[in-house]
Amino acid sequence: MGRPPIRLAQAAVRQVRWYWASLLGDNHYQRYLDYRRRAHPGEPVLSERDYWRRRHDADPGARCC
Repeated sequence: MGRPPIRLAQAAVRQVRWYWASLLGDNHYQRYLDYRRRAHPGEPVLSERDYWRRRHDADPGARCC
């Protein structure tokens, strides 16, 4: 049979939310945390504020002002 229409709609909404968050950068810090914990366990991680500061400093063209 297949998945019920409500399940398909919920899956579509989740995918759109993920895509939108990726475009806006909402999940970049979480991805950084996941990477650091996986690749460098036990080492300190940047605070969210420091992460964004370094990210913008590294790419000055990314800011509009």
